[in-house]
Amino acid sequence: MSGILFPDVEAPDLHVMSFNIRRRFDRITWPPADRWPLRKERLRTFLSANRPHLLGTQEAMPDQAQWVQASLGSDYGRIGLGRGPRRDGEGTPLFYDRDRIEVEDWEQVALSDTPRVPGSTGWGNTIPRIAVIAQVRDLATDARFTFVNTHFDAFSRRARRRSAAWLHDLVARRERPLLFTADVNAHVRSGELSDMFADGLLVDTWSYAPARRTAEWGTFNNYAAPKVGARRIDALLATPDVGVRAVGIDPRPTGTQWPSDHLPVQAVVRIHPAATP
Repeated sequence: MSGILFPDVEAPDLHVMSFNIRRRFDRITWPPADRWPLRKERLRTFLSANRPHLLGTQEAMPDQAQWVQASLGSDYGRIGLGRGPRRDGEGTPLFYDRDRIEVEDWEQVALSDTPRVPGSTGWGNTIPRIAVIAQVRDLATDARFTFVNTHFDAFSRRARRRSAAWLHDLVARRERPLLFTADVNAHVRSGELSDMFADGLLVDTWSYAPARRTAEWGTFNNYAAPKVGARRIDALLATPDVGVRAVGIDPRPTGTQWPSDHLPVQAVVRIHPAATP
């Protein structure tokens, strides 16, 4: 494996990525590999080289979201706010290549019984969890589809189960093809997340792809050497009407270290425009 996994992806294919960029902490006691001032340049190098058409991120503080957008370049847009009561703080922003993607509409909801109440909890999670849901159009093909990006709770198995059921219900109501990126904080194919795949409404692109550019690396390596067969807790899912061309999990450091404690998950997909009546 050399260079970037998916260089020069062109229409009708789309390059999609899910990446937990690791929340910035300012405590000097954290190990050097985790310190944002030291790894932000590694993140910029990685993103500016890969430049996916669609990027779902997790654990992004406002200044980190700005850094990601600047790293991708002036052609990229961003949607998504913080998860706090005032829509401040850490978020799950979605980034898109404006030369290829038009956002027609979007919303942000809480993963709770009161999704329209910013900062709300109640499924077993004490930390607010949010999802960004975008209705987008591929400017090259005129295909319209839904893109969802979120971050399931890290501490509550019940919250993850409820979040998986929420996703199933969301997909069941869809009118378009759908892509989903997330840090789901459990192995993608674990029993607690099985509702994501109930009724065959969603597929795991890793299992569905005809080509895998890498081994199935565990995606939470915590700045250590990645391991094959470790938990793949970062998800890139799709509805069955999305054509999955190839997938990959890049295990390599950028320079001497990794940009984040997670590895990015990537896929090349193809979404056909709806047939004209």
